[in-house]
Amino acid sequence: MSNPSRNLSRPVSIAVIASLALLGYACAGQDDSEALADGGEGLPATAMTAERLGELIRNVDEDARLEDTTWLFVVADLEAAVVCDEAADRMRIVIPIGPAEDLPKEELVRILQANYDTALDARYAIANGQLWGTFIHPLSELSDDQFLTGLGQTANVVLSYGTSYSSGLFIFGGGDSAEIQRRQLIEELRQKRT
Repeated sequence: MSNPSRNLSRPVSIAVIASLALLGYACAGQDDSEALADGGEGLPATAMTAERLGELIRNVDEDARLEDTTWLFVVADLEAAVVCDEAADRMRIVIPIGPAEDLPKEELVRILQANYDTALDARYAIANGQLWGTFIHPLSELSDDQFLTGLGQTANVVLSYGTSYSSGLFIFGGGDSAEIQRRQLIEELRQKRT
């Protein structure tokens, strides 16, 4: 299979990312008395707040900025956005991959296979005519570690798009990706015969 990511324009305008803010609201102006303390097992001792999420994002990128209800920042040289909605108790990380309108059926199938076994907590998704790497989680239950791990997994599914389609952790058994990846390696090695 050819690498379709080479046909996609990775840079997506901030306006497109910011348009996802329509999916959520109320990300700013929360009471800063609600601090998150790690309960020792990756679970928050108190609810994650929009303010704490902002602190974590600024730890990743000190130049991060809040526009309306969306945090915009850079991770692993990728433009990322975090949208949160405290009223709905949801947050999402989104990182653009490229246009979705011309994805062939085989690529769509491969993305769904990866969502089952190699993307893990991150996912591939299509919205607003774009293919995205995303991580969606209940906000109040999110720990610092879960957010940072989710952010890393999301960046990895974007960076590995068109190759291993992996979040960078491990492969969940019972899916198709391990066999496909083995076949890809064999084919790549066979190409080196000359």
